[in-house]
Amino acid sequence: MKKVFSVSLFILAPLFLAAQPVKGVIYADTTNILVVKVWGTHQERGYALGYLTGDRITDIIENYIKPQFSVYYIMARNIIIQANDLLVAPDYHTEAQAIIDGMNAAGSNTASLDKTDILVGNTFLDISNLLMMNSGENCSALMSWSDATSGTDLDGKSVISRHVDWLYSAVLNRNHAIIVHFPQEPDESKWLLVGFSGMMSSLSGFNPDFGAFQNMMNDFSGNGQHNAQYNPVWFALRDAIEAADYNGDGSRDVRDVRSALAASSQGFADGFIVSALARSNPVDSLVAMVAELASTAPLQTYRYSNYPDSIPGDNLYTANYQIARNNMMHFCTRYNGIRSHIGNGTNIGLDTNWNLMRDYSHLATNTQFMQYAPELDYFRVSVYRDGKPAYQNEPVVFNLNDLFDNPATGFEPHEMPRQVHCYPNPAGETITYSISSAQWPESFSGFSETWRQELGSLHDNINRAIFQMIWNKVAM
Repeated sequence: MKKVFSVSLFILAPLFLAAQPVKGVIYADTTNILVVKVWGTHQERGYALGYLTGDRITDIIENYIKPQFSVYYIMARNIIIQANDLLVAPDYHTEAQAIIDGMNAAGSNTASLDKTDILVGNTFLDISNLLMMNSGENCSALMSWSDATSGTDLDGKSVISRHVDWLYSAVLNRNHAIIVHFPQEPDESKWLLVGFSGMMSSLSGFNPDFGAFQNMMNDFSGNGQHNAQYNPVWFALRDAIEAADYNGDGSRDVRDVRSALAASSQGFADGFIVSALARSNPVDSLVAMVAELASTAPLQTYRYSNYPDSIPGDNLYTANYQIARNNMMHFCTRYNGIRSHIGNGTNIGLDTNWNLMRDYSHLATNTQFMQYAPELDYFRVSVYRDGKPAYQNEPVVFNLNDLFDNPATGFEPHEMPRQVHCYPNPAGETITYSISSAQWPESFSGFSETWRQELGSLHDNINRAIFQMIWNKVAM
């Protein structure tokens, strides 16, 4: 019988062929999820992301984003270019251009994309509403902490399980990605996003202390106003979780998310719901929060565990309908499923929190299913694969200490890391191998472009050969 492992590889890209140092690595490629780590400035991180994953980015833009907008894609681009309806911060323009520069250097920009294409993809939801189109996104989340998790493996600590439900797309389902950022800017801190290749904004994201996760608010019937210069919702969430301390109060908790959302004084381009979870705290309102956001008044409504939402104890649940906004109390089937099976809201450990969402809050279009427990350094995620929605697939488990370990401090960018890790943990086996970086010249600037491309292809083939040898060794 074969013993099967999901092998997670550090893969060295041909960094010496790039126009600038590539400050990034492919950390893992396992169970249909690509994990990439990038470090440095916004420009350097964008360049690395484009260089390492450009073919996937091209796939997303050409085969998902453009077809979704169809004949209105020019209008979508104009919304970004004119900057009247949406206002994207300068750092993100810099990063988007750097993604294109990295793709060009790697030869993967086969569709001649530009930074506007990247920014359209990262403001997809906002633009869809402004053009009165349906995005196809639905999500739900359950947060538990304090008394709810006391006496379990969480021991009073906080946890969130979260579904991303999107209308089926083969393109999205072959491009799941986790991007881990290690900023050089002094006012920024390490964080990661869970989404799809080409994302630099945050649909689902967290840092070691707190996270923020976006749902659609589908029972909101309004539309964004033109010339309002809205902050795109995914960038607002990135603002919160990437900042070292967004609101400057000396603490990192859900108040940073609330402050980042409140900074959008015009509201947002559509109806959105945001779940925010932080490490446990005696003050419940610092641990968990649900924000219901809109383009018409009330622009922002916040819900905490003391709101009479029919979910007992130190738990908060949200799907896609308004609960606190205008006191709507609009309970959907999934909301009632959780409400009917959560009991008195206590004795909720990691698995109970996960299983409640798996059994009573899923949709057939479940694209990603994840769980984040910051104080346990614990993250697990499953995605749509093998023809099955995410909630039916076995998740891969990550230790946050590993995900948030900056590779730039452990090896030089041109050096092959020494460890291959097996997931899910515990796998019971770790394989070690090494390749001397001295075998590779530091620069090939003297070669023609044709030779540079050939050398890059050779280097990629060697990486694949290494993977195959390791796979043959462990899958026996």
